[in-house]
Amino acid sequence: MNPIPGWAKGLRNLAIVLMGITTFFTLSSGAGTVCVALAAERFGEAMAPLVPYKWVYLLFVILTLVVGVMGVRAIVMLVRRRKGAFRFTISTLIAGILVGGIHIIVSRALRGKSMPTDPVVYTTLLTLVLFLILRLPPLREKIDFEKGEQGAQTNTLAAAITLLACGILALAIPVWAGPSHTFDSTGINWANAWATFINAFGALLCLAGLVILVDQKYRLGRFRNRIQYQIRVPLP
Repeated sequence: MNPIPGWAKGLRNLAIVLMGITTFFTLSSGAGTVCVALAAERFGEAMAPLVPYKWVYLLFVILTLVVGVMGVRAIVMLVRRRKGAFRFTISTLIAGILVGGIHIIVSRALRGKSMPTDPVVYTTLLTLVLFLILRLPPLREKIDFEKGEQGAQTNTLAAAITLLACGILALAIPVWAGPSHTFDSTGINWANAWATFINAFGALLCLAGLVILVDQKYRLGRFRNRIQYQIRVPLP
């Protein structure tokens, strides 16, 4: 089997990591919408128009979380190079754009704004465009998400980077989500409402990513040492 060029590995890594970030944003959006779906009246005048339509946002919660779970499955399939990984990923991204797009339209119609759903949809669209570009004839033979070259650790590395990126994003939620989650004059940053859980979750993701990186480096080192030993000391 011909080795995959370094630039192709890099693009494949980038696609998987971006899919991981998209999934993280999708799950975060679904979890964050729970507050509005159950208690929109608590967030002042900004969310008051949504009170009669809380049931609609409960549907958005369910659909967005379903898409997020699909995203997790898509990442696992991509990392493990499972058959049908690319098609399932594309279907997941399209579903995310449809659900998020409807969410944007409804929110703008009811309260005149749709943040923080907008960046979730934009990130999903960007990820979809990248995966479609990688499917173009000049690239698809070099970047196949369902095949792996002998001895390759590329997708494992992508998994580790994805976990680290999502962990950092989780730890930084109060910073990047704060402006869109401060709804009233009290200045309360509702993105920091579950600080203990979010920080623990983010730290766990970072730890998992680091463990995979260390384990991969250790295994790769042992593999190289074994090869060198066999070359220097031929087996009988």
